[in-house]
Amino acid sequence: MPDVEALREPRRHPRASAIIAASSRVAWADLRTIYTPLTWTVGWLGRIVMQVVFYALIGTLLGDHRTFVFLFVGQAVMACVMEVFMSIASTTWERGAGTLPLLTAAPGSLWPVFVGRSLQWLPSGAATACVALFVVGPFLGVSWSLPTAPLAAAAVLLTGASMYPFALTIAAYALRRPGWRNVLSSVASTVTMLICGVTVPLEFWPTWVHTLANALPITHGLDAVRTLQSVTITGSALPQLGWTALSGIAWFAIAVCAFNVFGAAGRRDGSIGFGD
Repeated sequence: MPDVEALREPRRHPRASAIIAASSRVAWADLRTIYTPLTWTVGWLGRIVMQVVFYALIGTLLGDHRTFVFLFVGQAVMACVMEVFMSIASTTWERGAGTLPLLTAAPGSLWPVFVGRSLQWLPSGAATACVALFVVGPFLGVSWSLPTAPLAAAAVLLTGASMYPFALTIAAYALRRPGWRNVLSSVASTVTMLICGVTVPLEFWPTWVHTLANALPITHGLDAVRTLQSVTITGSALPQLGWTALSGIAWFAIAVCAFNVFGAAGRRDGSIGFGD
């Protein structure tokens, strides 16, 4: 006979931190499947470093070292964000695998699952950007001082971590339209690169574009990295780092709401298991 008293007890939902930790184990398993140390170093890192150098060489063609440094740092930090944007596609993998209905039926919210599900891209992206900035950069004349370099590395990681919720917000929509996942990722990367000071200074754009750019954490994080590259006083970048963290927290709240809305809508119309 079942324990009647036990059945009457309210079901305890697992803590969000426990769900994120369990989901992140899947993320690391995916990373080990996608890359070996050799393919990550040669196939991924080598390609991205060449891409960063390619954009930076525009400054050399213009005969302006400041432009070279501007483009090099911008593209290196953007490399981290580009990899974080891969979470838009990897979020939809659960739908393709047929596990999304099970996740929806399980106790607990959906958002902790997807926060942990694509965490593998963050350390990979930060490592890629740091190799470009601190290993390749000095050979090309992009110098760093000892006090500021560690903080700049932390700023790259903070920028990636703060852009991750922005990517998850887009991913929550991609779960409804999985066929658009690569388009959404490409558009997000292109718009971010254009308006957030990666390749074009913010002063080039009108005021309303500044407003949009300031809503994205990379605008402040990239500004902090550039400040740390040009000065030796670490405290000069703290305001930008603060805005990076605050905007990341705001996007995290938006991402949580987006996944909650997706889950509620999918339960109502049955599209979680049978959408296109």
